[in-house]
Amino acid sequence: QVQLVESGGGLVQAGGSLRLSCAASGRTFSSYYMGWFRQAPGKEREFVAAIRWSGGITDYADSVKGRFTVSRDNAKNTVYLQMNSLKPEDTAVYYCAAVLRKRAVVADEYDYWGQGTQVTVSS
Repeated sequence: QVQLVESGGGLVQAGGSLRLSCAASGRTFSSYYMGWFRQAPGKEREFVAAIRWSGGITDYADSVKGRFTVSRDNAKNTVYLQMNSLKPEDTAVYYCAAVLRKRAVVADEYDYWGQGTQVTVSS
């Protein structure tokens, strides 16, 4: 059973940084593509970033390019989202997701989801 558990959210001032973690368990993730999505109140869930677990491929939404970095630690079975230069519009619940053998930036293509972690950026 795949389990994804996010952590690291919180309240930060504009211009600050946070690092989100997604601890993955339940199977070997070497063939998975891991994504980060976010959902603000009243808005649809949107793609933020993704990484191929085996390495070599990352994708970013235009709105976060140059500010966010996605990475993974194979030994810890954990994916990270380093968020710098945060803006109030980055405020949302952030979700980690996984899909097998597919490079995906659309939420519907992902098979497994974490419970989410709240990020609030104050102005």
